[in-house]
Amino acid sequence: MHGRCRKGPPWLCGKFMDSGYRITKPREVIFEALGRISGHPSAEEVHFEVHKHHPDVGLTSVYRTLELLVEMNLIQKFDFGDGRARYELLSGSKNDNHHHHLVCTNCKRIINYDDFIDDELELLKKTEKGLSEKFNFKITDHLIQFYGLCDKCK
Repeated sequence: MHGRCRKGPPWLCGKFMDSGYRITKPREVIFEALGRISGHPSAEEVHFEVHKHHPDVGLTSVYRTLELLVEMNLIQKFDFGDGRARYELLSGSKNDNHHHHLVCTNCKRIINYDDFIDDELELLKKTEKGLSEKFNFKITDHLIQFYGLCDKCK
């Protein structure tokens, strides 16, 4: 069945088909655009990138595709308090690029933080374990965002 998918890399076709969706050309170019944009782009920024090569793909298609990609766990959606949803590609396993975010409340700069020290990892494990026990809740992932002023704004 995966052999009938002619657009996109085989793994992406498989992911769409396994989720019960077709990979259309707009979906493929939107996904590819996410890979070319650094940082945490908004839907408008993704549309701008897609529009450079595929002016026929509209903003509505970008919004719908981004929501579908979130649902399929191919990308993650964030709210950093700037009034726009922002997106980030998820790669491979959940743990291979796990990071937290530092968000500047002045310039809106977003810094990925992934060079955890042992004390931080131990605190996170203890926090997850404590919350799991206290609420009888199986934690599968977490999202941490710190807000403040970056080195340029402070």
